[in-house]
Amino acid sequence: MSTMTGAPLLEVRNLSVSFPAHGRIVPAVRGVDFVLGRERLGIVGESGSGKSTTGRALLGLLGPPAVVTADRIALHGQDLRNLSRSGWRDIRGSRMAMIMQDPKYSLNPIMRVGRQIAEAYRLHRRSSAGEAHRRALDMLEAVQIRDPERVLDLYPHQLSGGMGQRVMIAMMLVAEPEILIADEATSALDVSVQNSVLAILDRLVSERGMGLIFISHNLAVVSSFCDRVLVMYGGRVLETLDAKDLASARHPYTQALLASVPDLAHPRAQLSVVQRDPAWLA
Repeated sequence: MSTMTGAPLLEVRNLSVSFPAHGRIVPAVRGVDFVLGRERLGIVGESGSGKSTTGRALLGLLGPPAVVTADRIALHGQDLRNLSRSGWRDIRGSRMAMIMQDPKYSLNPIMRVGRQIAEAYRLHRRSSAGEAHRRALDMLEAVQIRDPERVLDLYPHQLSGGMGQRVMIAMMLVAEPEILIADEATSALDVSVQNSVLAILDRLVSERGMGLIFISHNLAVVSSFCDRVLVMYGGRVLETLDAKDLASARHPYTQALLASVPDLAHPRAQLSVVQRDPAWLA
């Protein structure tokens, strides 16, 4: 793996998100900056650090009362800040897509899997029903689902957790977007299934030259899977570094996160507790 090369796919400058609450404005994302190329960019941090909110803001999924501002959000140079609803429909799925954390809440429970994938393809590619069916079948094969013809006719509740996540990946990638945002896409899976899903994402990103934003709280997964890492706290990016250098991070918050994770190679009687400094948000 290497750091970003070539022209950027996505440019984000001074992205901020806030919500009104109890008569005041609460910031959820504070001045986030990054550039995404054809790479795997990890975003890590505790729950509430602004990781998922950042991903949703990039796809224009935060409606009122959220207030989203940015100096620049550009996809291949196209300004995304003031897109109309129809403009966002042209972007979502076909150029940028997002895998949510739990397929049970993302898949339509009363629609067969094959129809959902085919519908996503037809929405963005204006194809015939037959072609969409073939593409759905091809995508299930691409994410290594056995007997894809049978799975096409299943309902979401008939899928295991790992299979449901693979179906979600297939549905998000069927229109061949340039950027994929994976929000805790493997957190609910056991280790063997998690590794299999990560291998699928790795292969598809490499083969298609996509950009991947991998949102996670699992530092071990991010350090081994991603190219670069953004470390977020309180809505702010505190540190950006190559994933291979995560163990030698310099910011005290990143060091504290690493110290709070159990290490079988170096067992400790007591894990560290993250000590927060208000100056980090100054």
